[in-house]
Amino acid sequence: MNRWYHSWVAAVRIARRDAWRFKGRSSLVLAMIALPILGVSAADLTLRSAELSTEQQMARDLGAADARMTDPGMGGVPILQAPDGLNTTPVKDYGDGVWPEGRGDIEAAFPAGAKTLKDANGSGKLRTGHGLLNAVIHELDANDPMTRGMMTLDQGRFPDKAGEVAATVHFLEAGGLKVGSTIAARGLDTEYRIVGSYELPDSLKADEVLAPPGTFLAPLDKALKADDLPGTETSSTYLVSVGGDGFTWNMVQKANSKGVAVISRAVALDPPADSDVPLFQKEGWANYEQSTASEAAALAVVATVVGLAMLEICLLAGPAFAVGARRSARQLGLVGANGGDRRHIRAIVLSGGLVIGVAAAVVGTVLGLLLTFALRPLLEDTMGRRFGSFDVRPLELLGIGLLAVLTGLLAAIVPAITSSRQSVLASLTGRRGVRRSSRVLPVIGLIAAGLGIAITLYGATATDSVPVVAGGSALAELGIVALTPALVGLFGRLGGWLPLSPRLALRDAVRNRGRTAPAVAAVLAAVAGTVAVATYAASDDVQQRAAYSAQLPHGAVTVLNAEGGGRDVPALRAAVQKHFPVDVRADVSRITVGNVNCAPYSDVKGCGRYEIHTPKENRCALWTEGTPGAKELTPAERRKLSSDWRCKESGHYAEYDVLVADERLLSVLAIDDPASVSALKSGKAVSFDRRNVEKGKIGIKLITDPAKADLMTQKGKEYPGEIKSFAVHEAPKAATAYGVKIVLPPQAAKAAGLLTAPVGAYFSTDKLPSGPQQQKLEAALDTLGTDGGLYVEKGYTSENSIVLLALTVFAGLVTIGAAGIATGLAQTDAEPDLKTLAAVGAPPRVRRTLSGFQCGVVAAMGVVLGSAAGVLPAIGLRLTEERQQLKWYEEALDSGMGGMQEAPYVPIVVPWETLAALLVAVPVGAALLAALVTRSRTAVARRAAG
Repeated sequence: MNRWYHSWVAAVRIARRDAWRFKGRSSLVLAMIALPILGVSAADLTLRSAELSTEQQMARDLGAADARMTDPGMGGVPILQAPDGLNTTPVKDYGDGVWPEGRGDIEAAFPAGAKTLKDANGSGKLRTGHGLLNAVIHELDANDPMTRGMMTLDQGRFPDKAGEVAATVHFLEAGGLKVGSTIAARGLDTEYRIVGSYELPDSLKADEVLAPPGTFLAPLDKALKADDLPGTETSSTYLVSVGGDGFTWNMVQKANSKGVAVISRAVALDPPADSDVPLFQKEGWANYEQSTASEAAALAVVATVVGLAMLEICLLAGPAFAVGARRSARQLGLVGANGGDRRHIRAIVLSGGLVIGVAAAVVGTVLGLLLTFALRPLLEDTMGRRFGSFDVRPLELLGIGLLAVLTGLLAAIVPAITSSRQSVLASLTGRRGVRRSSRVLPVIGLIAAGLGIAITLYGATATDSVPVVAGGSALAELGIVALTPALVGLFGRLGGWLPLSPRLALRDAVRNRGRTAPAVAAVLAAVAGTVAVATYAASDDVQQRAAYSAQLPHGAVTVLNAEGGGRDVPALRAAVQKHFPVDVRADVSRITVGNVNCAPYSDVKGCGRYEIHTPKENRCALWTEGTPGAKELTPAERRKLSSDWRCKESGHYAEYDVLVADERLLSVLAIDDPASVSALKSGKAVSFDRRNVEKGKIGIKLITDPAKADLMTQKGKEYPGEIKSFAVHEAPKAATAYGVKIVLPPQAAKAAGLLTAPVGAYFSTDKLPSGPQQQKLEAALDTLGTDGGLYVEKGYTSENSIVLLALTVFAGLVTIGAAGIATGLAQTDAEPDLKTLAAVGAPPRVRRTLSGFQCGVVAAMGVVLGSAAGVLPAIGLRLTEERQQLKWYEEALDSGMGGMQEAPYVPIVVPWETLAALLVAVPVGAALLAALVTRSRTAVARRAAG
């Protein structure tokens, strides 16, 4: 035991000295191992710091209060809730009946003697230095101790009287304001002075102003409603402090009996058992947690990714350790000559991996800590929330550091075994001897590759399991890595067709597979990952392009806004006309029921809605299934109905399916049908959905009582409503109206007594608006205080080009790095031959040319093998997706949803541009770079005797 300890101490000292002596090589290996450790440790620190404890989360949600009481909007009926207070349901099961809705009475549920504080939120458009900004208006007495922790004061103070507000830092930045500025809400003449700025720790990018209770929301809501505009939509909760043991679970259940939900600090810190939660006893409301199987699958995927990353680092670092062992061959020979055996040689080389691994663990972890600490403000701004604390977990960081140590040891294993097998005489004289390739390794590799391919195809075609596909792909890649020495030998047969310099480089690579194979395998692994992701991304891009549904003809523009009865619409139309290259402009209006200020599907009293009346014989039976009295259909009947013309949907969506407009709308929609144009000019409506037409007429039903209509629909009854009939022209089936079902001419709408309001315009353009033009228009719309519902149809835009370029660059860098390491090792091996060539008069360029071709040969072999290996996981994943989507499509057909979607299209596309760049540009670039950095001349030295 004592001898073993001292031998390892000596080995570590020798390895540490060699690492310090060859700083360049040591730094390279250290960086390769330390960079992933830096990234993982920084990610661990960031995630753990951003992960709030229950107490920290409660402080942000409740401040210093014990609970927050909320009205779930169920009319005050008794409810059941989950311990977190986020999920609620009535105690009574209303089934297919009318579910309760409406406001409850929170104050009636206050515990006796409790201290309460009202917390109200609404919204409004506030005038800023840049125009109008939609912001949350928050009314709360922020000076009350109960709010401590909910907001962090940045400058100034919190407001304490009418006419004062505080604003979030983000709101001030977005609005070009500062503490001391004044703001006003659109629709309200009162001005408010900003007396302070603050931030919400959980929402740093929130645009919000804070006012004392009753000073902002109520006056603004009253002013807006006086102008027949939507109000502030104020909602209120109450912070409650009860003292003692806090707001207990029994108190929560008592509040639930009065129709009030509660978020309680005491319950969150010490939640009740599931058996004590009545909600979890109801069917469909169990406390679902992630299953053990899904957790195991996730861990398997993570382990596979980590394992492949470690393999890549080992393959890159292994040749570097081999270079070190080759340069230290004489030193290792002296160890053997002085009584050291193979164990000691292995210990010295392994200690090199241990020293580098420990140094990489320390450097990576420390840099990860420092980087996270230094970038904390930037990380918090990016995530949009403050860290709970700088949470350093030593055991997790130790585990991450041990990965670096393990990686260093694994990378040094093969060089250690190779060095220990070399004879003392060969080490002292510099002879390389004859090296035979293993005959077992290719067999193991072939079996692993075949088994991996079989598992991948089985997972893709029989199990729908992504972890199985990933595991099989990883096993296949490991098999190909094991096969690399044999495959390198096969590449050697191409030497007869190559010129002299590349033939010498290929022969040298084949004869010295011990240093060539790891570098080729490293390139293979990097390129395989790149090709896999690139193939998947290119295939997904083609699929998304095929599935893309344009909302308008290419280059067309819409601007739609229903606020205030369309009072801003003329300004919006003019803004688009001014900033865009408009060809045709079609002004459109919408049908309103009640008054022109009623928003579509509004639940405001006095407002209704309209619907297109579909004759009974044209209605799809799937629409009424599940309502009382309707026939229950079998899966076969649903499948049959999915192909019925009455159940087919167009796949396009429009915000308004009925538009009041003239024939110019058809021009913008690129509908070339003279009959439709003539119909609109003559006062006839045009229909793009044959289901709505009956005997040359279409009907629009006006529903003045939406609540009653919804109730009757639940009961399966026809609800009342006046039907306005219009003469109609049915457009050709080939005409695409992009979701618009009926175009109603203004004169016909007026004659029928329909109430309409301007809602916007459709535009066709001479050419697609440019980026600067759109930015100018958006700035003009911001000044108006609205986005105007602006939409520009640009067609399908792929985001994968940047991804593919980044992957190609990454693979190129790894390839050049691995090939460079192999070239360095080749130069170390061939140094005596190169010196002999120089001595006999070979020109200096021979050294550069040979070095370049050695690097290029390694890169080319790795890229070719990696390209072939990388296609497998992509094919497996795409086949898995196809199987899953076909399964979902079959389920949709059985459930009667087949008419709303098409059969899945999951193509497999090879990204030939990326492969061409990898197969040609990367090896050529690696060869040129190696030739440029290689010295042409070297000192002539005496060749070793014998």
